[in-house]
Amino acid sequence: MTLTIADAGTGRNWLRRYYLLRFAVSAAWVVAAFTIAQNTPALAAVLLVAYPAWDATANYLDASRSGGLSCNKSQMLNFIISVLTAIGVGIALGQSMNAVLQVFGVWAALAGLFQLVTGVRRWTVYGAQWPMILSGAQSVLAGGFMLKMAVGPEPVGIANIAPYAAFGAFYFLVSAVLLTAGDAQRGSKRGSV
Repeated sequence: MTLTIADAGTGRNWLRRYYLLRFAVSAAWVVAAFTIAQNTPALAAVLLVAYPAWDATANYLDASRSGGLSCNKSQMLNFIISVLTAIGVGIALGQSMNAVLQVFGVWAALAGLFQLVTGVRRWTVYGAQWPMILSGAQSVLAGGFMLKMAVGPEPVGIANIAPYAAFGAFYFLVSAVLLTAGDAQRGSKRGSV
């Protein structure tokens, strides 16, 4: 699939809006996790299932804007693992929060790897992907940390997952800002020619 300059511009516009949407949803999730969900177990359960379900939906939407899941293998794998994670979290909620954190840990590691691959693949066409690559690598590490925490003696809860989502929100915002700055710079270069 060969992209033209116009296609890349349209893709950057989509990615900027997509990254802003991902930032907004993740930020709202973090706020809810650190506030009302702390004292409302039913809401915490809904949020815990909704987070990977939203990630699956977001990956599907993003891939559909650039040829579909079959043309974007890393996003297809991210979509699949996120759907399985939402189901796994629903099941793990019936066991313990430690089991939920284990599911999240595995998901964070795999989803991070797939995000990293997607960022590397997009780098040459769209630029401004280093935050997505860094976020993917950090997600892999966070997954390992969650797995370690899940088997530890300390009690765990949604607040142990919220920092992971907060870092994700931050990286999506940085990516959107970088795409915007890059487009502004390209526009000023065209205007001065």
